[in-house]
Amino acid sequence: MSSTSSARSGTSLALFLAALMFLSAVAHVVAPEAYAPLIPPFLPVLPANYLASFLEALVGVALLKKQWRAWGGLGFGLLMVGFLPLHIWDLTRDEPFVGSTWAAAARLFAQFFLIFLGWRLWKKG
Repeated sequence: MSSTSSARSGTSLALFLAALMFLSAVAHVVAPEAYAPLIPPFLPVLPANYLASFLEALVGVALLKKQWRAWGGLGFGLLMVGFLPLHIWDLTRDEPFVGSTWAAAARLFAQFFLIFLGWRLWKKG
């Protein structure tokens, strides 16, 4: 793969992940009740939602700025690692948030892929 093609794919990935972060950040604020089932009972729902929204927006901005993109990739990967326990917890529940146990397992697998994408952006620098 040429360096131009590699740079383009890195930019496309960063734009995709930034859009994902911004959409999620807005959703956390507009419909916090939708995320409530994913938040463990020992955490306050609204502050947890707003903190997630802030962090997602911050990572989204970092992914958009070329000079911050590597740090945005690292931030994205770390945020996905931070959300990993929630997805494991969801998988172990009688009625997972995402519907079925199979869907929760698929979502957990997807989480590892998202972590990999963040790491990849970080390593590309």
